[in-house]
Amino acid sequence: MNIELNHINCFYGSHQALCDISFSYPLGETIVLLGPSGAGKSSLLKVFNLLEVPTSGSMTIADLDFQFTQKPAELMVKKLRTNVGMVFQNYNLWPHLTVLDNLIEAPCQVLGAPKAEAIDKAHKILSRLQLDSMSNRYPLHLSGGQQQRVAIARALMMEPKILLFDEPTAALDPEITSQVAEIIKELSETGITQIIVTHEVDFAKKIASQVIYMEKGKIVEQGDKSCFIHPISKQFQMYLSH
Repeated sequence: MNIELNHINCFYGSHQALCDISFSYPLGETIVLLGPSGAGKSSLLKVFNLLEVPTSGSMTIADLDFQFTQKPAELMVKKLRTNVGMVFQNYNLWPHLTVLDNLIEAPCQVLGAPKAEAIDKAHKILSRLQLDSMSNRYPLHLSGGQQQRVAIARALMMEPKILLFDEPTAALDPEITSQVAEIIKELSETGITQIIVTHEVDFAKKIASQVIYMEKGKIVEQGDKSCFIHPISKQFQMYLSH
């Protein structure tokens, strides 16, 4: 089963944020969206879990088909979001809940998971991300890198087929950025599909199996990670040389 977008267009008022976006990738890839500010990367990322609903086109994702000639049914959107997790740029952790409570909230409330089961699963994921000692802390008492890992742990609690990351290393120092890269590489070995917006070329080179380079809402170039060594378009060559 593939992730497939066909002729996706998105408008904010009269401004076209995405222009005729089409591609198809098999599941299990780590797809990096690269490009300058205003290229449409974040708009495209939000399409995958319909935080942004296209004006036209179609999408196949997580065994669901969407035709954007009409508004998607709420039930379909809900089903999509249980399969497509998102790690936001500003983490979006609930400040009044401990790390553990942040993790078990959605599985218990949305999926109806038994609390004891959710707690057990949370401890396993926290341990995997080297956060076991933080389970009773509040987000405000964590560093940026720790909050980022908690946000990833929280997304993994829902066992998504696809995980979206919006600038996961923004405002993180190089050492923590390397740790996040390692986590993403480990996750790729589990078969989960990851789609990652970043403007950091070195980070992208470490993690990507597929690359999409965008400018002004359009795909300029796409391909596997060999694009970094042999970019075809002038625009991507320029971007990589900065």
